[in-house]
Amino acid sequence: MIRADMHIHTYYSDGGQSPADVITGARRAGVNLISVTDHDNSNARRAVKELALKAGITAVDGEEISAYDGDVKVHILGYAMDYSNPAYASFNKQLCEGAEERTFDILQKLAKVNVNISYGEVLRERRCEKSPLHAVHIAVAGARKGYASSPWAFYGKYLNYGTAGFSSIKRPAPEETARMIKECGGVCSLAHPGRITLDAEGVTALIERLIPCGLLGIEAVYSGHTFSETQYYKELAEKYGLLVTGGSDTHYAEGNRRIGEPPFYPDESLLSALKIL
Repeated sequence: MIRADMHIHTYYSDGGQSPADVITGARRAGVNLISVTDHDNSNARRAVKELALKAGITAVDGEEISAYDGDVKVHILGYAMDYSNPAYASFNKQLCEGAEERTFDILQKLAKVNVNISYGEVLRERRCEKSPLHAVHIAVAGARKGYASSPWAFYGKYLNYGTAGFSSIKRPAPEETARMIKECGGVCSLAHPGRITLDAEGVTALIERLIPCGLLGIEAVYSGHTFSETQYYKELAEKYGLLVTGGSDTHYAEGNRRIGEPPFYPDESLLSALKIL
């Protein structure tokens, strides 16, 4: 039986783990199938695959794309995409340029409330130069300058929805994201539906809208879901003929989430879709 974690982050986006840290964590947890799903980029994939191969672990390319449906954040997971497809190159360019514009928009908004952070200070917080800018980089820079006691406190005070620095400009729509993943031959799954700020009917309507665009799965098994939520989303996946995906959403080796938790054992349908069987 294959134990998997299909939702892991590294310092190529907003995590603190290196690709080597991820492999160490997977081996420690007895996980033999992983996917690193950094936000809006896949820059870690070559290093992850090389290290995973040496460790006897199967690594599936992945990415978590931050889409917005109006003011509602909808994270979409894309697995096993063909990164040579022109549709991916075009979409990735849009994401990177959007991240730049959004950073300037946030910094301008923060300056209006006397929170002064320069673009250069944000750039210095990236661990990898190729990675798109992320709100966490701004939060770290802000905390470093003393505007909050920690990056998480800064994020909550200044960058969350409804706060002075919030910006969702240049974010792709969920439908656009699902279509791109489908066009690139990937497996598209709705990430942590229990965290989407919609009621049950709203999430169901979102799923119904995304299925014609290429949605193939729901991340029912997730570290932040309760037992009842997990069961509910598994049943929802069955109702719509969707795959069940699962992952820890681990960002830091020392954090409160651990690679391999909760335990997830993909079925043959998912393994086949990921071209593992």
